[in-house]
Amino acid sequence: MREGRRDATAGKGTSMKISARNQIKGTVKTVKEGAVNAVVVICRGNHNPITADITMAAVEELGLAEGKECYAVIKATNVMFATERIAGLSARNQIEGTVVSVKEGAVNGHVTIEDEDGVRISGSITNASIQELGLAEGKKAVAVIKSTDVMVAVD
Repeated sequence: MREGRRDATAGKGTSMKISARNQIKGTVKTVKEGAVNAVVVICRGNHNPITADITMAAVEELGLAEGKECYAVIKATNVMFATERIAGLSARNQIEGTVVSVKEGAVNGHVTIEDEDGVRISGSITNASIQELGLAEGKKAVAVIKSTDVMVAVD
């Protein structure tokens, strides 16, 4: 362990659990290393890989390399939705799927889509956005996620 860093599970003897709604298991396809950050591409089926932009320190500490199993972790509040792919957008992840669940609350709601590989992604958006986009079960939608909003975890 490097000086100044603490293992979050030290002394606890159990795995950490987190509140992030999206914990998607996959395999590292590529790691493009930079001076400070790295771009990690995670495959989780035949469609829609997930791109994460994380620090080089995290890549080293997690032992990320091609073929390593990992999880893409995304908070529901970091997922945006569109009704189709958006050209000219800087967000690296546009995951196409079918809406399988819409739950509206007093102000915000939760939308879940399922892609061709059966992977589900949930997002928290306003009820107004749900209505304006016409998001409903059975409709096509695209989950849009910035690569900097994707955390990577390993067992």
